[in-house]
Amino acid sequence: MQHAHEVKRFIRHHYRHFNSAALIDAAEAYVELMSAGGRMLVTLAGAMSTAELGISLAEMIRAGKVHGICCTGANLEEDVFNLVAHDHYVRVPNYRELTPQDEQALLERHLNRVTDTCIPEEEAIRRIEHAILDEWVSADRAGERLFPHEFLYRILRSGRLAAHHQIDPRDSWLIAASEKDLPIFVPGWEDSTSGNIYTSHCLNGTISNVHTVRTGIEYMMALTDWYRGQSSNSAIGFFQIGGGIAGDFPICVVPMLRQDMQLADTPLWSYFCQISDSTTSYGSYSGAVPNEKITWEKLSIDTPRFVIESDATIVAPLIFAYVLADD
Repeated sequence: MQHAHEVKRFIRHHYRHFNSAALIDAAEAYVELMSAGGRMLVTLAGAMSTAELGISLAEMIRAGKVHGICCTGANLEEDVFNLVAHDHYVRVPNYRELTPQDEQALLERHLNRVTDTCIPEEEAIRRIEHAILDEWVSADRAGERLFPHEFLYRILRSGRLAAHHQIDPRDSWLIAASEKDLPIFVPGWEDSTSGNIYTSHCLNGTISNVHTVRTGIEYMMALTDWYRGQSSNSAIGFFQIGGGIAGDFPICVVPMLRQDMQLADTPLWSYFCQISDSTTSYGSYSGAVPNEKITWEKLSIDTPRFVIESDATIVAPLIFAYVLADD
């Protein structure tokens, strides 16, 4: 962890005001929560896996600094895409200057663009499709039902993809999570490439039971069980990268337990930090300030609350290094 100590020293010397000071405050509070035996749920929106956040997030998982993850279906699958097709990704640094004709040319090369990075369809998506379809069909015929992340855990643990690894597996956050059997929650999984592929196979009859892949409400029920179990003896923090469903879905488990299930003794979240560049506007969840969450009975007046208005691809690895330097 020597590099983490060096990063921490750099941050403490240079980061003194504004968003940089908020970064230190959030990182220090993260460390304090861990030191007191707390737990942390990390949420991943945007395209963090394609941004290769796994390089630092996997270390956090292995070090026991992350105890659950809520992510979009895209972030779940894109960590595996990067694992098996990294050498075929194409970076487009001048993406702001692309014409519609340039975009069409990328499509014709089967390159799906995410900002400045193109995911190679044939090497990434189709390679995963064959492996995961086998698991879906096998489960469907056996009458099994699993969550999306559990299917990927099976594939990674089987070693089926090992021959195709194009990055150090230690830089895959999903491999680190599978080794820890980390709880993962994936709301809105249908809104992902894998979800689209699954739908197509339900429509064409390859999969007979649409419920072979568990989603949505069942994920909230699993999250409920996890939160009640963890919060019975530990404070639980919420570290949100970006906004959207990856953040809003899991944070709502607390008001659901307290208000809808009338379990008023359910602890509120004990820490909250969001990295976001979303603008606070009328009705925006992603840009809402943390204080608003007090009115929804998600956070308390005393919950340490931080917002770092910056690019998560810059900020998250710095905070993770800061936290890891505590070991």
